[in-house]
Amino acid sequence: LWALFQALAMAMAAGPERQVSALIRLTVNAGQAKPAAPVGPALGQHRLNIMAFCKEFNARTQHIKPDVPMSVAITAYKDNSFEFTVKSPSTSYLLKKAAGLQLGSRKPGHEIAGQVTLKHVYEIAKIKQTDPLCQYISLESICKSIIATARSMGIEVKRELEK
Repeated sequence: LWALFQALAMAMAAGPERQVSALIRLTVNAGQAKPAAPVGPALGQHRLNIMAFCKEFNARTQHIKPDVPMSVAITAYKDNSFEFTVKSPSTSYLLKKAAGLQLGSRKPGHEIAGQVTLKHVYEIAKIKQTDPLCQYISLESICKSIIATARSMGIEVKRELEK
């Protein structure tokens, strides 16, 4: 909700001549935006140039490993133009990759699905801090949030992994 509010505020700051027609949120794999679903239908219903979005998104995410799901917030304007911001992958995705898991625990708090170290948590926090909405949040607060997410997924956070 806060991201939606900030996107509206940025759009309104662009000037009165550009009226926002829609805010679209998608999850697209890095470097793999195609005019097919989910990108095509989501942008097509607002009469946006799908190929322009796909080319620009793929160019912005070419440095990221393919198959990494990236969140995208697209602001569509009434003149059929658009702007978008690419956010980092979700915390749950990064935690599962760090723990080497496909899924989290079915019973979090009762079963431990995997383990990560504080170093993993710190590295994930540094990635999350690059998001536009997290720039001004302290690294410690982001780490606490990541630890809470790990706990809710059944992933145990340890100082060091046992050998």
